[in-house]
Amino acid sequence: MSYAVGLKCGGCGKEFSARGMTYVCDACGKNLEVVYDYGAVARRLTRESLAGNADFSIWRYWDLYPLEDRGGVMPLQIGWSPIYRAEALARALGVERLWVKDDGRNPSASFKDRASAVAVAKAVELGFDKICGASTGNAASSTACLCASIGLSPIIFVPGAAPKAKIAQILVFGARVFAVEGTYDEAFDLCLEAAAEYGWYNRNTGYNPYTREGKKSCSFEICEQLNWDPPDLVVMPAGDGNILSGVWKGFRDLYAVGLIDRLPRMVAVQSEKSSAIADAVIGGGVIRQVKAATVADSISVDLPRDGDMAVRAVRESKGIAVTVRDEDILDAIPLLARPCGVFAEPAGAAGVAGLKRLAREGKIGGGERIVCLVTGNGLKDVDAARRIAGGTIPVPPGLRELKAAAAAAGIA
Repeated sequence: MSYAVGLKCGGCGKEFSARGMTYVCDACGKNLEVVYDYGAVARRLTRESLAGNADFSIWRYWDLYPLEDRGGVMPLQIGWSPIYRAEALARALGVERLWVKDDGRNPSASFKDRASAVAVAKAVELGFDKICGASTGNAASSTACLCASIGLSPIIFVPGAAPKAKIAQILVFGARVFAVEGTYDEAFDLCLEAAAEYGWYNRNTGYNPYTREGKKSCSFEICEQLNWDPPDLVVMPAGDGNILSGVWKGFRDLYAVGLIDRLPRMVAVQSEKSSAIADAVIGGGVIRQVKAATVADSISVDLPRDGDMAVRAVRESKGIAVTVRDEDILDAIPLLARPCGVFAEPAGAAGVAGLKRLAREGKIGGGERIVCLVTGNGLKDVDAARRIAGGTIPVPPGLRELKAAAAAAGIA
């Protein structure tokens, strides 16, 4: 059974039934948030019950998901991604206590598997066999991967400029792909129209309320992996804002059921070339469309579809929003990889770039415990990595030539 008691509009507060499929508020058009019977959940989901649970995936927190049964649960290892104490990276960034959570270890190599897991399971529960979604690549490859594991073939809309590696993932999992001759935002809008026209289930991030319910699982894991002692700051990249709103909701849910006794601050990191959320947090709180053109394609968004909820997350948590240059994002890829052994795509490394700027500007407290989210694997965009990683050393196949090349390169 589900302990979800309904959905509530994040704008006007209108309430909706948890039955059926409602995407956004029919009164003001704002996004919805799932509400639970937290008292009932608290009686079932305890530190003791979790200590005896051998399911190390997102599903170990079943009572805090809006699902009635397990019919749509995928036979894949989703979630419970590793969290590493990153002492060398902390020294390089100028902070004291830092952990890196590597969500590039999920089945499709991105954080988006958390969202797709719950959203797709909900679609199956509701009886849909046609699932669609728009994405710059990661949400699409995630949807394709997870759907393939339960015998479904989704319909995907991507901008024509999406990275080739992500397109390859989507296609190999058997999805039908429309490459839209335009931006992510145009692909998003076309997907909305198509879903309405054909009656498809729409998985779009920042439109479907159940994507946030999957993303909040990251917060559950962080707290349990840190022995129920929440961090002071959680640093993450922001594009459409759904990770921000989801991670914040996860911590609030845990607080509501008594599993943690305090809440961390959210830190939103955006590229200067896609900064609508940061602009709103730093400014008057109103999301205004920008013209996104960042190298970090996963967070390149003109109009953040969950922007209002993201701004609320940062402000409610007394958090921070920061922008960084694309050059700093690319520099963060080897900065993260070389001391930590974690390979991130540009968006996945953006949090490191943002943390570096905040530390440099003295906006991080000396003893604060920080978790930085890495949201996507570097193999998603190898061209970006090659731009910053340095080149190979050509050498003929002979020891004399090798010695000369090694000496010239300062290796020997």
